[in-house]
Amino acid sequence: MNTPEQAATSHRAVVVICNCPDAAVADRLAAGLVEAGLAACVNRLAPVRSTYRWEGRIETAEEVPLMAKTTLAAYPALQDWLAEHHPYELPEIIALPIAAGLPAYLDWLDAGVTL
Repeated sequence: MNTPEQAATSHRAVVVICNCPDAAVADRLAAGLVEAGLAACVNRLAPVRSTYRWEGRIETAEEVPLMAKTTLAAYPALQDWLAEHHPYELPEIIALPIAAGLPAYLDWLDAGVTL
């Protein structure tokens, strides 16, 4: 049986974080990613307050984060899909590697990405 670390390495799973302007956009993007087979699961998190520099000014906005679980192989297509469907001019789309995980969950994640 694989250890959680071995399972994560064999699956090359990633978590993708993307902030959205509101819950409606977040729900639309989450459903689209799963329907397209680009993510096995997408969590819509509670609203957060983001502070950032944009066009030389410090801005603050309430945003709704998404956390999508996918494979490293599917990430380029997921990134392209999000960039095309996201309303922001420059959306935050970042991927973090999953270092370890329950092997059965990672198998499910891998099977759920049908790209």
